[in-house]
Amino acid sequence: MKVRKIPMRTCVVTREKLPKKELVRVVRTPEGTVLIDESGKMNGRGAYLKKDLAVFEKAKKSKILNRHLEIDVQDHLFEELEKLL
Repeated sequence: MKVRKIPMRTCVVTREKLPKKELVRVVRTPEGTVLIDESGKMNGRGAYLKKDLAVFEKAKKSKILNRHLEIDVQDHLFEELEKLL
């Protein structure tokens, strides 16, 4: 019997290792735009956030996505993240 491994990723805010399905990926595309990657397969530099309103708020306040994605992340992205919940 073959055992399937669940893909685990680390939330950039909480540093928890969680299954990909419990996280949302934010990606900076090669063109320099920042998008929510619902498919998890977009090209570009990505960062994972736990699907939790408190985590989204902490990410916005600490500007952690700016550091991970090396670009200025606009506030409207966080509004879009909240709509995913």
